[in-house]
Amino acid sequence: MKIEKSANIAQKPVNIEGAKGVAIRVLISKDDGAPTFAMRMFEVQPGGQTPLHRHPHEHEVFILEGAGTFVHEGKNHPFGREDVIFVPGNDEHCFKNTGSSPLRFLCLVPLSGA
Repeated sequence: MKIEKSANIAQKPVNIEGAKGVAIRVLISKDDGAPTFAMRMFEVQPGGQTPLHRHPHEHEVFILEGAGTFVHEGKNHPFGREDVIFVPGNDEHCFKNTGSSPLRFLCLVPLSGA
């Protein structure tokens, strides 16, 4: 069991090629006893983006704040606050902050992909 304010969980920069202005907080993971999924919160600064990439596992995403463009298999899809996005495994994707304030979103992945 875990109850914690997200602000109390360390935020770390994402230092992966193609990432710009991105930080992550791992909110729930196997370290907390979660057997199946990890919950992560990303923050992307204005003009920033996650790297364009693909991997075998799916993502379930919930936009907390901000606006941006979800790039999926070469096509741009605008999104905003409280939108939900499903990213199938093996699909090329990235999230871009096109707004003037930080973009914050939750991303849930199977532990095999965390």
